[in-house]
Amino acid sequence: MKQSNITVDIVLDENKVPQSIEWIATDSTADMKQKAKSMMLAFWDGADKTALRIDLWTKDMMVDEMADFYYQTMMGMADTYLRATQQQELVDDMKNFAKEFYKKFRATQINQTK
Repeated sequence: MKQSNITVDIVLDENKVPQSIEWIATDSTADMKQKAKSMMLAFWDGADKTALRIDLWTKDMMVDEMADFYYQTMMGMADTYLRATQQQELVDDMKNFAKEFYKKFRATQINQTK
């Protein structure tokens, strides 16, 4: 059996707000820590049937970057759900929601710059 590790290092300021997020994985092709402005980590607790989540972002994460991050995460989650379940109709619904979310975000950005 092979073991793989993912290490996440987070530097916090005096108010416990992330200043920096870096990660490295033993099976990654990258040989150095990778920087990130935001992260989402989720675990499924099968005994309690609950999701345990850690969502963090740094001070320099811009709102438009957060919208891109959420859009791409939702689309990726839909792809994963399809591979796991073959439920194409539900996946289409998830992707349509993600597209509508992003479209509405962009509309708010345009309205704010007027």
